[in-house]
Amino acid sequence: MSQTIKTAQSNYTGPVVVDPLTRIEGHLRVEVEVANGKIKEARTCGTLFRGLETILRGRDPRDAQHFTQRTCGVCTFTHALASTRALEDAIKKPIPANATYIRNLVLGMLFLHDHLVHFYHLHALDFVDVTAALQADPEKAAKIATSISNRKVKADDYRAVQAKLKAFVDSGQLGPFTNAYFLGGHPAYQLEPEVNLIATADYLQALRIQVESARAMAVFGAKNPHVQFMVGGGVTNYEALTPERIKEFRDLYKKSREFIEQCYIPDLLAVAGAYKNWASIGGTRNFMTFGEFPAAGGERDLDSRWLKPGIIYNRKINELQKFEPAKIQEHVRHSWYEGDKAHVPYEGETKPAFTKMGDKDRYSWLKAPRYDNHAVETGPLAQVLVSYAQGDKTIKPLVDLVLKKLGVGPEALFSTLGRTAARGIETLAIAQQMEHWLNEYEANIGKGDKKIVEDYDAPKNARGVGFVNAPRGGLSHWLVTDENAKISNFQLVVPTTWNLGPRDAQNVPGAAEEALVGTPIADPKRPVEILRTIHSFDPCIACAVHVIDGQTNEVHKFRVL
Repeated sequence: MSQTIKTAQSNYTGPVVVDPLTRIEGHLRVEVEVANGKIKEARTCGTLFRGLETILRGRDPRDAQHFTQRTCGVCTFTHALASTRALEDAIKKPIPANATYIRNLVLGMLFLHDHLVHFYHLHALDFVDVTAALQADPEKAAKIATSISNRKVKADDYRAVQAKLKAFVDSGQLGPFTNAYFLGGHPAYQLEPEVNLIATADYLQALRIQVESARAMAVFGAKNPHVQFMVGGGVTNYEALTPERIKEFRDLYKKSREFIEQCYIPDLLAVAGAYKNWASIGGTRNFMTFGEFPAAGGERDLDSRWLKPGIIYNRKINELQKFEPAKIQEHVRHSWYEGDKAHVPYEGETKPAFTKMGDKDRYSWLKAPRYDNHAVETGPLAQVLVSYAQGDKTIKPLVDLVLKKLGVGPEALFSTLGRTAARGIETLAIAQQMEHWLNEYEANIGKGDKKIVEDYDAPKNARGVGFVNAPRGGLSHWLVTDENAKISNFQLVVPTTWNLGPRDAQNVPGAAEEALVGTPIADPKRPVEILRTIHSFDPCIACAVHVIDGQTNEVHKFRVL
């Protein structure tokens, strides 16, 4: 397979605007200044205001999860979990062990679902040229697929995929790939036709597998999206205690795990091997993770989590810092909100004050969260780096294996390539660990423990925070109640604000803004390189994108899957 190291690059100098570049919380606008073919400055602009915090005031905190889940139509369970954990932190009482097991299993399935969708359907086409798959040799593709995994695949399987793809092309369309505007002839694409064919075939198969993952969440969660089984004090899905439901969940989980092991990870390594040049592009310096998957009986104890919390500054893996919640603040100096001062989330304000689109001073609806006055990246890369620094017995061997297969050192992790690889590592680790949680859960039920919920009242004059390491990174909900046990303040600090937020009061760029600087641009009218780095942070929801040439004001319209 190709091992091209040289990066395609133009000599273009001027602005490039991508608007909107979609993301999980809404639409994203990216403005960059390019000098001699490389990005020298970037601004990420959240262009959608929702105001959920305002809607929640005066409501019963037990209802918060049903509102906050509507923040997103993809990873809704994480918001339900964060709101419920915030309420339980305010109550300050434990929940049953079975409730934690069930929550962990549902969250684990969300990770498997979300990361598969991200790699294949939101990110892969930044690297995979689907139309080039028509030039592939199916026999050679089958040999490559067999050599990189233990799956059994036949050349006829790939011929069938090519036939479908050719039918799309001959009809003047590309079916599900229509919106991948940059396909065909872009100088930044480097895969062999056969690898393009393998990835295209697995893209189609992943569409079916992600449905199975979503079904597994619904087995315990009652429905998906927007689960209905959570309460402050545990869970209410008593059927999750039955052998029939557990078997149904396990069977669906096994399908997802098999695809991850046999397709996702081999495909990830094959694609990454052809883009080693991206091991030095798109990196950041500081990292934060809350950790995730608490031990039974330790729902509010961050240190009990299977994946541990931690902070890394300036890429110094050997100087891991302890995570301290009190060090979180949100800045609004360069956001479309009133005020200039940073606030801890409990005292946060959400008072909109829009100026204009294209304003370089106040330019985003996203706030700018900071940890101890540092801009930090959160998400799979942060978790993998922290776990690697701790010598985690699950994560570290997987990281070492990936680095060895790619022939790169740990420094390659600090990049767009590293961020994408870390998501695969996290997925595989969770997929394997879920087998243990299922067995422990069944064993606990076998001992006669059928308790899944405690009945708690909503607390008066209380504060609580719920930390969730969501698939996209550190998510926290901050709850304050009044003397009537109603919500007096509620703030959501989501992964997208950590990663894609604007500058802070000290004019320090956010993580994605930092990551874009230095990125080469081969074609300013088709800036796939911008998408590669931004998508590596896991944006979501496809919609129309416009690129404006700063010299001619020509508008180039295309869509992103």
